[in-house]
Amino acid sequence: MRRGLRFIPLALLVAVVLELAVFVVVGRAVGFGAAVLLVFAASLLGLVLLRREGMRAWRGFRTAARAGQPPGRQVTDGLVGLAGALLLAIPGLVSGLIGLLLMVPPVRRLARAGVQRAAERRVSSMVAGDLFGPRTVRVRQGAPQPPPQPEQPVVVDGGRAIEGEIVEPRHH
Repeated sequence: MRRGLRFIPLALLVAVVLELAVFVVVGRAVGFGAAVLLVFAASLLGLVLLRREGMRAWRGFRTAARAGQPPGRQVTDGLVGLAGALLLAIPGLVSGLIGLLLMVPPVRRLARAGVQRAAERRVSSMVAGDLFGPRTVRVRQGAPQPPPQPEQPVVVDGGRAIEGEIVEPRHH
């Protein structure tokens, strides 16, 4: 995780350059005033959605907690919605488009599933179960496997106890 943090400044620089390049291209295509208006409208929509998505996430979390259900699904859905609204609120056409896409239900479901998988990989299975509930697994039916045969212990020196100590092997 920490290794990836060193790329954040570079990623932000690339994002700013990309936003400027797209703004220039769109500005040339539809006019500078229209491009500025488009960025302003997207940011305004993002600010409105931030409040709505925040309240929606909080209500979903409280409802799940009151019902005694794992709140992970509501929390991840809320996080995806808040991320989409935040990306819309940030001035820029690329971030606005990504934010708008995160508001579309099928894209939102895909993003939520990705966030959930990432969270499950980073926490213990017990914590993941508490957050997201029992996991669903797919089982393929195949040829039954015979039960493993227990290995017979190796008897040394007629089974008498041998005194000594266990020495850990050195790893080089």
